[in-house]
Amino acid sequence: MQSKDTLIKKGGQVKVKDTLSKGFTLIEILVVIGILAILATLVLVAVNPAKQFKTARDTKRAADVATILSAIGQNMADHGGVFRCGDDGLFELPASSTGISSDTDMYDLAPCLVPVYISALPIDPGHISARWINEHDYFTGYSVGVDSLGRVTVSALGENTETAIISATR
Repeated sequence: MQSKDTLIKKGGQVKVKDTLSKGFTLIEILVVIGILAILATLVLVAVNPAKQFKTARDTKRAADVATILSAIGQNMADHGGVFRCGDDGLFELPASSTGISSDTDMYDLAPCLVPVYISALPIDPGHISARWINEHDYFTGYSVGVDSLGRVTVSALGENTETAIISATR
């Protein structure tokens, strides 16, 4: 704050009175706004919301992969270690990683699991084509396959570079 000298005329004499002005100067306000802007920028850089959203979607994918694998495991446990599909009997899981979808060129897993082992197949939160209408019209964005040792793997493509492929094997 700045002081101002004020002239007071009293009985023919001039006296100088020292007073303080109230308020902030423009420079002080601009400095505070500049500091706040720098701090806000540093917080946004540290938090990085885009990366946080990618991490959240990858966490959802990991949970979905585990859910699908658990439903397949439940089916196999109920049938003595063999994967069965409804009343149709044996149903071979694909030997290589194949997308889970009702589309003809993919692996249709829903009739084998829904609604007995899982209420609905989960869908990839970041895949633009992922949908669940019902067990006859869906695209999960996830893949399933069996290796040469008979282990089932469910997988998804992750968004973070650290987790390019999210998978679970049992």
